[in-house]
Parts: sequence; C-alpha cells; structure tokens
Amino acid sequence: MTDRENPKRASASPPDWAPGPITRRLTPVTRWIITNFVAPPCVFLLFGLLNRTRVYGRRRIRHVPNTLVLSNHQSMIDSFPIAYYLFFPEKMFRPELAPWNAAAAENFFKNPFLGWVFHQFQCIPVRRGRRDLSAMIRSAGVLRAGILTFFPEGTRSRDGQVGRGRAGAGMVILQTRPQVVPITLEGLDRVLPIGSRLPRIGQRVSIYVGRPVPYDDLAAEGRSRKNAQQIVDRVMERIAFQQRVLRRLHRRRP
Repeated sequence: MTDRENPKRASASPPDWAPGPITRRLTPVTRWIITNFVAPPCVFLLFGLLNRTRVYGRRRIRHVPNTLVLSNHQSMIDSFPIAYYLFFPEKMFRPELAPWNAAAAENFFKNPFLGWVFHQFQCIPVRRGRRDLSAMIRSAGVLRAGILTFFPEGTRSRDGQVGRGRAGAGMVILQTRPQVVPITLEGLDRVLPIGSRLPRIGQRVSIYVGRPVPYDDLAAEGRSRKNAQQIVDRVMERIAFQQRVLRRLHRRRP
C-alpha cells in the first residue's frame, strides 16, 4: 500500500537523524572509502555477475555539475546501478560527480545506523506523503554544485509501468535550471520485488540514458506549480517512451 493509500502511514514521522560533530568531521573520509572501495564490488557482483545489466546511451550523460537525473522507480535499490554504472569510476577522482539521492526518510533513516549508512551515500531524507520544503531546498542547494537523482513518481511501481510524476521535481528544476537527463530502469522490480528483503539473481536489468529534456519554453512562463507539473509530465513521457524502446529491444534479444 502506498502512502497515498494509507494516510496514517504517510503522516507517521520517522525519527529525525542528523550527523553529529564527529560524524561530520569524518564523513569526507568514510564516505570516500565506503562509496569507492566497499560498495563497488557489492554493486557489480549483484548487477554484473549475479544478474545481467546492460546500459544504453551512457555517453549521453555529461559529467558536469547541475545535472538532474530523473528516473522511474522500480525497487529500493534503484539508485545503486544509476550511481555506479553511470558515474563510476569517474567519481573516485571527481567527488562532485557522486550523485546525491532523494530518499524516503521512513525507509532509509528510520534508525541511527541506517541514517549513518545512507548519509555516506549522500541521501537526502524526504518525508513522503507531504510537501517536504526542507528537502526541496537542500536538493536545490546540492544540485547547483553537483548531481542529483530523483524519482518523481514518489513510490515504487507495482506493475513495472511508468507512473505519473509529482510536481516537486519540477519546482527544483525551475529553481536551479539544471540539465535534465531522463533515465529508464527496467528489470529492477524483478531483482528486488516489493515485499522482498533479499535480491534475486539471474534477472536482466537495463538502464537507458535519454538525451537531455528541453524545458525552456515552460520555464519562461514563470515559476508555478502548474509549470512544474508540466515539466515533470514531459520528462515522464520521455521515460515511458524509453521503456517501450527497451521492451522492443528485449523481444528481439531474448
């Protein structure tokens, strides 16, 4: 059940987590070690050896600051193949290329240990089921100097289809005017289905990188929720089109 279907769950506030002074001082070192030496073998073991992952169009994504990656949402581990198949190993030597991730506070920051772990992966806690203005402000701030991954649907797809995105991502776009790159993920819902705790193996995973989506015509009309929603709708239409392309490719290459 999604948070929109369960208002009581949506209104429940997870424990607030913030790094202490010692964590803040050590974070540059611990983050670099964990994300560049501990995580990569795990990610490539899961997605490269135990499952078959293929990337289409990696060269289309420019490794420059103020890049917003918008993707469909299929599983709890969607951000890992995006970060490591599109920005690694470059991010080892250019830390600004390590993507920030908007993450549901209810899932990723529900206790101090998880909060510390996902702080290392540059996750920004977002409270689902409400307009989290603090998360939007922080997202805009890190985006200006780096790369941000966002899942506009706000919840995982239950049937694998691309759903409608929410206007929050569009408001960030209107505020920061980033390069917007549409990413389509396919097969991650079979690697870690909703309700599963352990990933499956032997699945085919595809990552399709689209060309940046133009939105200057909508941005010129002003900063409003309506225009923000129209920008997000345009991006989600591109992501859905890319999903259809991927599925045609899969039928030709079983």
